[in-house]
Amino acid sequence: MNIPSIAVHGGSGTITSSIEDPKNKKNYLDALQEALEAGFSLLKNDGTALESVMKSVTILEDCELFNAGKGSVFTSKGDHEMDAAVMDGKNLNAGAVAGIKGIKNPVLFAEDIMKNTPFVFLAGNEAMEYARRQEYEILPDSYFFTQLRYDQWTSLRDSGEVKLDHSSDNELKFGTVGAVAVDSEGNLAAATSTGGMTNKAWGRVGDSPLIGAGTYANNKTCAISCTGHGELFIRGVVAYDVSCRMEYGGMSLEQATNEAIFTRLKNLGGQGGLIAVDAQGNISLPFNTEGMYRGMKNNRQTLTKIMH
Repeated sequence: MNIPSIAVHGGSGTITSSIEDPKNKKNYLDALQEALEAGFSLLKNDGTALESVMKSVTILEDCELFNAGKGSVFTSKGDHEMDAAVMDGKNLNAGAVAGIKGIKNPVLFAEDIMKNTPFVFLAGNEAMEYARRQEYEILPDSYFFTQLRYDQWTSLRDSGEVKLDHSSDNELKFGTVGAVAVDSEGNLAAATSTGGMTNKAWGRVGDSPLIGAGTYANNKTCAISCTGHGELFIRGVVAYDVSCRMEYGGMSLEQATNEAIFTRLKNLGGQGGLIAVDAQGNISLPFNTEGMYRGMKNNRQTLTKIMH
């Protein structure tokens, strides 16, 4: 057995040409490595899978390189709307938020909902009202400002277009973040966080906060965090599809994730990838795009990569 194990991702899709610069590449690899090592350190010291994924994702949310938390993209209104979800495979508890503003770590807000309310999903103004009642610090827009994201937005704001980070014509690509883990007791957990897509309007929500679409964990099967074309992951219920292939079809983690990404998602016309871990600590990181920012670590191996 390979447990404990953890995997993290920072988005899949077109890899910007600037990543070939050794300094830039090192920055992304270092960020992934920091998240990976912090999460695995908890696992090695008898931390839970849930604690591990929360630690890793908050580190990535605090890094402006990725489209989550501090590095979230701009909406059509020039602000930031963030989504996140977390799921505990031990008891199938889950928490999720969508369209929230000013919250430093949306994934921690999602965990709060999971642990302290009878609900799974809160969204928009009502979610923010709950945050204020819980005395969350609401940060100013300036905290979430990055020049890269601003430049992305200004290139689109008068066109009425939106831009998915994974789009092949979007040279400036950095995406959704997520983590999956299994602890020494065989419990699984998954967490995902995103700033959505540049210049989005009408309250658009992707797959990241949707349990079963972009995030899922079940001790019987696996933990999944997805990244890519959200609408297609929703239509394909991709995260839950992987679990179902394992639970009802008897597939291995690798077989199930490959079928989900290279057959089901592809047949829907979708692009993206996912990270997955099962109760034995096996890890799978498939994607059908040019590349995926990803890392994995267990007792046998460590991997941090940006491209194929």
